[in-house]
Amino acid sequence: MVVSVIAIDGPSASGKGTVAQRVAAVLGFHYLDSGALYRLTALAAEQAGVDWADEAGVAAVAEGLAVVFAGERVTLGGEDVSLAIRSEHIGVGASKVAALPAVRTALLQRQRDFARAPGLVGDGRDMGEVIFPHAQLKVFLTATAEARAERRYKQLTGRGEAADLAAIAADLAARDERDRNRPVAPLRQLPDARLLDTTAMGIEEAVATVLGWWREKTTLNT
Repeated sequence: MVVSVIAIDGPSASGKGTVAQRVAAVLGFHYLDSGALYRLTALAAEQAGVDWADEAGVAAVAEGLAVVFAGERVTLGGEDVSLAIRSEHIGVGASKVAALPAVRTALLQRQRDFARAPGLVGDGRDMGEVIFPHAQLKVFLTATAEARAERRYKQLTGRGEAADLAAIAADLAARDERDRNRPVAPLRQLPDARLLDTTAMGIEEAVATVLGWWREKTTLNT
């Protein structure tokens, strides 16, 4: 049985997670936040005293992740880490461990296992290239660096966290550089992916655009 998959890739703070979640909710599909798996790996490695640059050590941590996703609640080894994995510190760690080929290999099948009927919407950096290369719809969702920095700033301050806009912009630039130049599945728009620039677009419009593209696909295939 072929499971319907929508793969949404893009840089940090582009809004792909929010868009993917809402598209999945409208369609009644499952949702995969691949970034959460890398954040969980970074957090678990830090808790185990494994340096983020230790490829073999971090890969071993990734293979043994005891993680449970329950809606927006995420537990690691029975501990609720929903907020912990969203910190800027762990976000930096996630970007670093995601650049390690052995870690990406360790998490490959775990991500593919999310594809279950009636369908899946997955977001990340290599959803359309590596995880689900045969996805029926591939989207590259992006925004200018300035817009993404402002969104992350508002997100953090909205949670009551201290944030510095200039520092956030510098961090996003560093993450973009790592993601674009990593040796395995670098961040890029694939030839068969639709480009969605959300710089001047609200979430509702972005969601409607992806849903429109999906309906076009399903109409053409019926």
